[in-house]
Amino acid sequence: MTTNKEIVRRDPEEIWTEGNLDAIDEIFATDFVLHDPSSADEPQDRDDYREYVETYREAFPDVEYEVETAVAEGATVVVRYTARGTHEGEFMGLDPTGEHVSVSGMEMYRVDDGKITEMWTSYDALGLFQELGLIPSVEELGEEWNTN
Repeated sequence: MTTNKEIVRRDPEEIWTEGNLDAIDEIFATDFVLHDPSSADEPQDRDDYREYVETYREAFPDVEYEVETAVAEGATVVVRYTARGTHEGEFMGLDPTGEHVSVSGMEMYRVDDGKITEMWTSYDALGLFQELGLIPSVEELGEEWNTN
């Protein structure tokens, strides 16, 4: 029997890193709900999640997720990860920069009857935007403020 932790690990490892989007239909329930505070359209459904993954994988086609910790208790599984990839495609209106980025995050999943039914995601979006040059870093802001 597959454990909830094994089901959840398929998301970062198989869907995100390997790009197997067909696995979304296998492991996510049809009534899946995604909670992403960085999205204006929150909450989102399974089709929205597929588009979310496609968007990021097109922008960072070599993305690799490293699951650093996975903890399961009952229907809840929490994953802490680091994602790394190279910005090679358009992302949020930004042309490819060629920058290699590293972003950490955590996700909490609920698994019912062998399917992921709900997910809450939180990642370092500010750090990602700084690595891509969309937002200045604190150091850059400090230098700018000190020269004025």
